[in-house]
Amino acid sequence: MSKKIYCIARFRAKEGKDAELFEVLKALEPDTLREDGCLQYIVTRRIENPCAGGSDDYPIVFNEIWADRESFEAHCNRKAIQEFFQTQCLDEKGLAEAWDVNVYSDEPVDYDAPRFGVGCE
Repeated sequence: MSKKIYCIARFRAKEGKDAELFEVLKALEPDTLREDGCLQYIVTRRIENPCAGGSDDYPIVFNEIWADRESFEAHCNRKAIQEFFQTQCLDEKGLAEAWDVNVYSDEPVDYDAPRFGVGCE
């Protein structure tokens, strides 16, 4: 198991603003990919497929993988990320109508993680 953090950040643009919001989100990729601890950071858009008929409530989704919680939280506190949420999500003139950000772990509940540097008993 790992200490990785998996983030799914979903966005719904205001009427007629899907392409514009997608481009604003794409512009966040290059600098974020340079961050220590960023393993994957890619914005995607929903496409129709007969094998995947899920909801289209949030048609733009960031798929992120971070090395650990600290890396993810450092990312969230970057000026560019704070500014994006302020101007595009919270500001009434922003492009996002709704957003939903969640983080996940691949570790099961009560995982007995190895403790390095601890002697054998």
